[in-house]
Amino acid sequence: MTEEFILPVVVAELTGLTVGGLAHLRYLGRGPRFYKPTPKKVLYKRSEVIAWVEASAQTQTGERALVAR
Repeated sequence: MTEEFILPVVVAELTGLTVGGLAHLRYLGRGPRFYKPTPKKVLYKRSEVIAWVEASAQTQTGERALVAR
């Protein structure tokens, strides 16, 4: 099975986040799972990014939506 690894700039395009915003999410441990094959290289799997976005689906906004979780 081949999985497509993508760079943060591509994740930013897919999600509408900034590259800096993705870095902040990595720091907080809140963003999509990522891979660091070297100390300065960050990669994501496209399928995991899509799954992370899909997991954030909501049916309403506001406090009641947060309580329902």
